[in-house]
Amino acid sequence: MLRPLSGPVRDVALLVARVLLGVVLVAHGAQKLFGYGFDSTSGAFAKMGVPLPQVSAAYASVVELVGGGLLILGAATTIVSALVVLDMLGASLTTGSFTSIFVASHGFELEGMILVGALLLLVIGAGRFSIDHLLLSRRGVAVTT
Repeated sequence: MLRPLSGPVRDVALLVARVLLGVVLVAHGAQKLFGYGFDSTSGAFAKMGVPLPQVSAAYASVVELVGGGLLILGAATTIVSALVVLDMLGASLTTGSFTSIFVASHGFELEGMILVGALLLLVIGAGRFSIDHLLLSRRGVAVTT
C-alpha cells in the first residue's frame, strides 16, 4: 500500500502547491484591479448576473490579490483558503461554468482546480516552510503539518 508523503518531501510539495496557487490567484486579482480596472470588473460581473457586482468584484479582487500573496508566504493559510473556496464557489455558481469542463468553453476547469487546491490547503495546512508554521512553533503550539 502506498502511503502519503511525509516529512520534508511533504513540506516541499505543500510549498510548491501553495506558491503556484498563490501566483495564479495574484495574477487574477491583479488582472481584475489593474488590468481591467475595478469598474470594468464590476461591470462584467453585472453582465454575468453576479449578485451585488461591486461587492462581489471587490471581494474577488482582494481575496485573489492579497490572499494569493498570503498563500505564497504561507500566512493565514486556513483563513485565506476558506475565503478562496467561497470565491471559487461563487464564481462557478454565478457564471454558469458548470455547463462545461474546459476553460475554452467557459467551463469550471480553472475555478474547480483553484477550489480543490484551496480546499486541500484548508484541510492540510501550509506545511513547515511557511509563516504559519514559524509563528505557531514560536508560540509553542504543536504543529502537525
